[in-house]
Amino acid sequence: MFGQIASITAHTEWMTARVVPSHLVAPTRLLSSDNASGTHPLVMEALNQANSGHALAYGNDRYTQDAEAAFSDLFGKDVVTRFAFGGTGANVMALANMLQPAEAVVCTSWSHIAVDEAGAPERFLGAKLIDIPSVDAKLRPSDLHSLEHLFGSEHHVQPRVVSITQATELGTLYTAKEVKDLCTAAHEMNMLVHMDGARICNATAALGATREALRSFTIDAGVDVLTFGGTKTGVMFGEAVIFFNTDLAKRSLYIRKQSTQLYSKMRFISCQYLAFLKNDLFIELGVASNSAAKSLYAEVQNIEMLQLTATPAVNSIYPVLEPSVSKALQDWSFFWDWDEATHQVRWMTAWDVDHSDIALFVAGLKSLLG
Repeated sequence: MFGQIASITAHTEWMTARVVPSHLVAPTRLLSSDNASGTHPLVMEALNQANSGHALAYGNDRYTQDAEAAFSDLFGKDVVTRFAFGGTGANVMALANMLQPAEAVVCTSWSHIAVDEAGAPERFLGAKLIDIPSVDAKLRPSDLHSLEHLFGSEHHVQPRVVSITQATELGTLYTAKEVKDLCTAAHEMNMLVHMDGARICNATAALGATREALRSFTIDAGVDVLTFGGTKTGVMFGEAVIFFNTDLAKRSLYIRKQSTQLYSKMRFISCQYLAFLKNDLFIELGVASNSAAKSLYAEVQNIEMLQLTATPAVNSIYPVLEPSVSKALQDWSFFWDWDEATHQVRWMTAWDVDHSDIALFVAGLKSLLG
């Protein structure tokens, strides 16, 4: 018996002492998150150019005016664009323009606004989030119809805005038809639709990699307001809130200020988006990060422990790793745990992850697997 205990102890010590061999140099670009990546050189160049001389504050500058026109051109229609500091603030600002007192936001339990924004929508909007469980992080018309009993009752908050995340936190995608069906159902129920596009570039790349593809699941599908994110795909900071339903933008200038999202030196946000939209750089970078995830998947899909079953739709992979392997690999090249109960982790590629990064990471993984 004591021999068995000693054997188990030795085995445990060996498992917890796993390390990647010292001759393997860790990748310089991590698979932790696309938030870990740097700023694209063309965006940095635009920032440097905007830094020359003075410009009027609060968006009264040529960079902001040109960027607003560029977004209208992108969507093929006159839209209202309001720039904000970051994703959480942009989402709160967007929703604030869509809600009245005693109204609620319908989303999935996986959505950014429900799990990744520290309760900011509830605190600053004073609005209830009706977060609906979903195995793939996507809402469906039937989810909206399940709330019909709430309408017209003075004892219940009134569902008013449907907020969907594209691409979702599980790396899934709404097709253009799915968005359109959801928008149709929402509008028939007198509800509005907000899209959180924190990874809109990855979604566009995956669904056709053209401006027409982007329009197909946003403005053409019936979305009312879009949070257009660039920070995860090569922009230094700042997001854009796009009002397709321009009636909802009537008070947006005041609401942006009140929600602390009005940046005085607005040109440093808007100039980035001028570079980001020019020649469809945003799509190119979305393609790059998605392609890197597919390349990584191709290298590791046959490793049984990882339990991978499908090529990633965008730029995230969710493998399962034995804890000692995961810990050693994280110590060498960091990434985040996803579901500790099932030992699932997340590997996420960014626009600048290249084949050498993937090769090094796979070499480190395989060295730990023996």
